[in-house]
Amino acid sequence: METIINNIKLNFQGALGATFNKVIFAIIVLIIGWIAIGWALKIIKKVLKHSKVDPTLKPFIISLSSIALKIILLVSVINMAGEATSLVAVLGAASLAIGLAFQGALSNFAGGFLILTLRPFKVGDFVETLSHKGTVEAIHVFNTVLITIDNKVITIPNGQLSNATVINYTEKPTRRVDMTFSVGYDADITLVAQVLETVISQHPLIHEDPVPFIKLAEHGDSALVFQTRVWCNTSDVWTVHYDLLTQVKLAFDENNINFPFPQMDVHFNKIQ
Repeated sequence: METIINNIKLNFQGALGATFNKVIFAIIVLIIGWIAIGWALKIIKKVLKHSKVDPTLKPFIISLSSIALKIILLVSVINMAGEATSLVAVLGAASLAIGLAFQGALSNFAGGFLILTLRPFKVGDFVETLSHKGTVEAIHVFNTVLITIDNKVITIPNGQLSNATVINYTEKPTRRVDMTFSVGYDADITLVAQVLETVISQHPLIHEDPVPFIKLAEHGDSALVFQTRVWCNTSDVWTVHYDLLTQVKLAFDENNINFPFPQMDVHFNKIQ
């Protein structure tokens, strides 16, 4: 009987030792593999940097490669330590939580795939979406990164972004600049139109085709409102906008055309 008990003890100790050795070996492989993945990603980045791959695809490829390599490593490590019953028990208990977490991840992955397929925007575009405005810096597997005008970083999940309305301000090579200018009711509207036409025609960044639009658009409460619509290159939109504000004011001053001020007539009734 003692012999049987001793044999059971020896077998148990041997199994325990083998399991411990496998776990240690798996941890060593995990550490080495993680370092190797870092090196591999650096190589991939260098290759992509000097390749002709679309800049929009580069961050996505790097992100996808990182995730794929890490998943392969983790699966391999788990297989190496597969006989460790405690590890298997922990993985089994956590499987539900992991599955729920991956629902959002899969949604974001599908969203990223849709964005790259449908191309509502690309890296370098200035967009407005989900109450945010910014330049697209990168499209990753699970999220898209925007850089705002004041250099803030906004990270948006691809799942939300793929279902949202996106305004792309830089997709087209040209854009229209709409502006309004108000003058007093005593102004010569023919002269006003001529002054606006002169300022617009002399601006080097404004296109002649389509022909600029200059019309009296509204009889306001205390002003006549002229509307102008001009076309320019997308990169020149704000330059044209601010130039017209300055140059029209100077031209109006030279021609004695006054900008109106809000006015209110107050009548007093004499009480008998």
